[in-house]
Amino acid sequence: MSTIDLATAPSPATVPAEGIAFYTPAAKPGAAVNPTAKETPTLFRPLKIRDVTLKNRAIVSPMCMYSTNPDPASPFNGALTDFHVAHLGHLALKGAGLVIIEATSVQPNGRISPNDSGLWQEGTDSEQFKGLKRVVDIVHSQGGKIGIQLAHAGRKASTVAPWLASEKGVRGLKADESVFGWPKNVVAPSGGEEYVWAPGGVSYWVPRELSTEEVEEIVRAFAKSAALAVKAGVDVIEIHGAHGYLINQFLSPVTNQRKDKYGGSFENRTRFLREIALAIRAVVPEGLPLFLRISASEWLEGQPIALERGSWDMNSSVELLKILPDIGVDFLDVSSGGNHKDQKFDPHGDYQVKLAGQLRKELRAAGIKTLVGAVGLITQAEAALDIVQGADNDEAHRAELILNGTEPRADAVLMGRQFLREPDWVMNAAKKLGVHLSPPTQFGRAYLR
Repeated sequence: MSTIDLATAPSPATVPAEGIAFYTPAAKPGAAVNPTAKETPTLFRPLKIRDVTLKNRAIVSPMCMYSTNPDPASPFNGALTDFHVAHLGHLALKGAGLVIIEATSVQPNGRISPNDSGLWQEGTDSEQFKGLKRVVDIVHSQGGKIGIQLAHAGRKASTVAPWLASEKGVRGLKADESVFGWPKNVVAPSGGEEYVWAPGGVSYWVPRELSTEEVEEIVRAFAKSAALAVKAGVDVIEIHGAHGYLINQFLSPVTNQRKDKYGGSFENRTRFLREIALAIRAVVPEGLPLFLRISASEWLEGQPIALERGSWDMNSSVELLKILPDIGVDFLDVSSGGNHKDQKFDPHGDYQVKLAGQLRKELRAAGIKTLVGAVGLITQAEAALDIVQGADNDEAHRAELILNGTEPRADAVLMGRQFLREPDWVMNAAKKLGVHLSPPTQFGRAYLR
């Protein structure tokens, strides 16, 4: 029987994190010290998705930072930088269960702006791959999980960073060739002046219609980017199908008036998404979770454009739910809006949380185990707790819900701006809720009780 020499054995705080090229102690900040204790709320219980287990249910939403090299002649074009290592690494250090990298385009013309993240360069020696790998490594070093949102902006592409547009007093501002934009290659399911995202001349370019062959090439591009992301060590891949970007444009009859196999019926309008999901599933490990963000509603009910063409609404999303298991989607990230200027909604309270709750209820009623994430205006610990409480199926938590006549509205919460305002939201929320979490090793003395 072996013995341990306490004089020479490393303490837990000096055991290095595995699989990284730099030294940092192995740590798991944000994990509940007693995750299965009765008093530990669902928010701070682990969430297992395929072979990946999140240490808590607080997820950092993908947020565009508009901070990569825009010059297509540079090998660093679209590559994540030291800024992203610091920004995303710090959120992992402060205990987020999953950090999702900003919308990362699978093609150069799929970026929202020339300064967006991309993953179209081939090979593991590209700067895009190496930048991604560095972000993956820093998050993993903190015991966190890292995801990447793969995207294509479609007709909303080739604009400048939003803070530049706001200086001109507009919501969007076209990026032309002088700032490395691509005004002649902005694409959409249907093209022409009527499909400009926001008419007015200064904000967005007129898109051209994609050919059937180009649509098929974009499907392959999603798969190629997914395969590279896996090689970089990413734990989760999210497909961006929301907010009026290309996949959302295909789903909606408002923006998809195509006559080929990708337009017309619900089956045809969802074909692009279905092919992308299946193409990604074919190149990633079976145990890797696949997320999908959707706009559950375009908020166009009663608007002239919807009366003329129909729209993507909650009924459409309920129909979409039925095919999620068949295309390998494990987690539905429920957002809304962004596909038409005439959308009407009240952006206050739990407007999107309600949508998530409705869709989760539909999923469970159909016997579908796909997980659901709620996003939008979630800022307070008590609200986050209320949204997910009982989703872990703990007997005590379920009994509490039955007694109160309530049910979980989501399995996890996603927050974007709140993590920008409060990077240590996880630690602060735990303190408010009386949960003892593991702190960042190097910062531990600041969390001593």
